[in-house]
Amino acid sequence: MAIEAVIWDFGGVFTTSPFEAFNRYEADKGLPADLIRKVNATNPDHNAWALFERNEIDAARFDSLFLEESAALGHPVRGADVLPLLSGALRPRMVEALKACKAAGFKVGCITNNVVSEHSPGQDEGQRMAGAMAQVMPLFDAIIESSKAGVRKPDPRIYLMMCDLLAVQPQACVYLDDLGINCKPAAGLGMQAIKVTGEAQALDDLSRIVGLTFN
Repeated sequence: MAIEAVIWDFGGVFTTSPFEAFNRYEADKGLPADLIRKVNATNPDHNAWALFERNEIDAARFDSLFLEESAALGHPVRGADVLPLLSGALRPRMVEALKACKAAGFKVGCITNNVVSEHSPGQDEGQRMAGAMAQVMPLFDAIIESSKAGVRKPDPRIYLMMCDLLAVQPQACVYLDDLGINCKPAAGLGMQAIKVTGEAQALDDLSRIVGLTFN
C-alpha cells in the first residue's frame, strides 16, 4: 500500500532526547546512570509516569508517587525535579522534513505522551506559541496528546485513533519515535516504524520510505 501519512512523536524526535537531560541530572546528583528510565520502566502501565500521562493524577500526586517509586529503587528523586528535564533542543532538519512531507501531499500527525501541567503541545494558546512547539505544532493535520486522550503509547488504540483522524489505514503510514517500545505496536498494526536514534539516521530512513530528499 502506498504511503499516505507520516506520524511523528515529539520529544526525542523534533527535539533532542530527554534521556540526555536525565543522564546529566543523574551525573550531577551522583545517581546511578539511567535511574530515571528504570523508575519509568518499572510497572510501566500503572506507575506515576503512566498515571500522569493519562491525566489520572495531578502534579502534586506525581511528585510524591515518583518519589516513592525511586526510593523503592534506593535513590529518592522527586517527580517535580524530573519534569523540567523533559524539554530538549529543537532539531531544525526534522522540522524541515515535516514541512517537506506536508508540501509533498502526505498527511502529517503527532502522537505525544505528555502531561497536562507541563510541556503540553496543545494545552492552550500560550503553550502552543512557546518555544519549539510554536514552530512545529501548527504544521500537523492532527495531534493526539495522551493527557487529553486518556490513553498513551504503547497502547495500540492511540495509533488507531490517529489513523481515524487522518482517514488512513495503518498500512499507509510511517511512524517515527525514539522509543522502540512505542514503535513495536505501530509496526504490529502495519505501519512502517522508524526508531529515531539520531536526526541523520531518522531522515535517511524516512527518505527511503517516502521517496523525498531531505537537506
